[in-house]
Amino acid sequence: MKFLHTSDWHVGKTLKGRDRLAEQAAVLKEIIVIAEREAVDAVLIAGDLYETSVPSAKAQQLIVHALIALHNTGAEVIAMAGNHDHASTFEAYRPLMAAAGIHLLGQPRAADNGGVVSFAARSTGEPVNVAVLPFLTTRYAVRAAELLTQTPVEHAGAYDQQVRDLIDHLKMGFTEDAVNVFMAHLTITGGTMGGGERAAQTIFDYYVPATAFGSDPHYVALGHLHRRQAMQAACPVHYSGSPIAVDFGEQENTNVVLLVEVSPTTPASVTDIPITTGHRLRTVRGTVAQLAADAESYGEDYLRVYVQEPARAGLRDEVVEVLPNALEVRIDPQFAAPTERSAPPHRSDRSPVELFHQFCAERQIVEPRVDALFTELLDDVTSATAENP
Repeated sequence: MKFLHTSDWHVGKTLKGRDRLAEQAAVLKEIIVIAEREAVDAVLIAGDLYETSVPSAKAQQLIVHALIALHNTGAEVIAMAGNHDHASTFEAYRPLMAAAGIHLLGQPRAADNGGVVSFAARSTGEPVNVAVLPFLTTRYAVRAAELLTQTPVEHAGAYDQQVRDLIDHLKMGFTEDAVNVFMAHLTITGGTMGGGERAAQTIFDYYVPATAFGSDPHYVALGHLHRRQAMQAACPVHYSGSPIAVDFGEQENTNVVLLVEVSPTTPASVTDIPITTGHRLRTVRGTVAQLAADAESYGEDYLRVYVQEPARAGLRDEVVEVLPNALEVRIDPQFAAPTERSAPPHRSDRSPVELFHQFCAERQIVEPRVDALFTELLDDVTSATAENP
């Protein structure tokens, strides 16, 4: 059988104020085309469908249409909540999604109550079991472990042990004659962050070792870390990564979806399929003149620009004029004003104009218009003082 593994869509995410909904729609359309072309038996979406727990109506509309379109390819569609999603809302929509033939989980469920999704692969007729573990905060890991495993759990117990207990429970839904897959949204020990994750929910108490899955699953489909990577374990454990770079920290990532081929008696074979419709993110450096000269080579890339000139009034506008896709404009550190300065010398013998000129020089502000405006303002203030002693 074949299935497609993807995660971390982050629909609704903006970048430095730039709306990316149309771009995200194009990426999801590309994923739908791949699912149809490859005639996959299932599409596994391992969490973080949305950027925020309160997505806009347009973001929700895009996700709903994408899930329906994936289902219309003939594939089973299984999606779950990540740490950016609102788990309770996913659970509220679960019955409606089920009526449309889509499996949506917001919170961990018992293996015999929706926690394991079982079906027959349309291509081979082989039985398939997909255990689903949505994202858990440390606060809810204890409660979920107690509810599903029906064993007392120490509140002081480690997060990874609680997750291990949940994994072991869900694997009870596996059968020997089937392809058994585990899908989870969490951080694996030794995993490399992609650059746009929420650090507070990827570090410290949130690590789980890859060994927690044992050797039973034919494949483990992970979401949460945005970088595509395979983890060392007794079974195939893979992060698909995000299909779109969500921030400049991810500009070097390779955006893909994973095509997985497997049978009950053969190991999983994984093929990376590139996603090409999203804008590339790029960091560039140079003077305004150099940036203008290279503008054509940047194409439609979204840019973070480090200007190699001292700060001056209107500099950002100049950059944006020649590079409309410049979403972030900064002064290159070597041209920035020093952040630490020694105590100022005695200056009582200098005029306000001299002091202001020195102030600008210390901060590498070279702009005649600023000097002129200061002189004009000084004249107005001093004239008012002279007229009203």
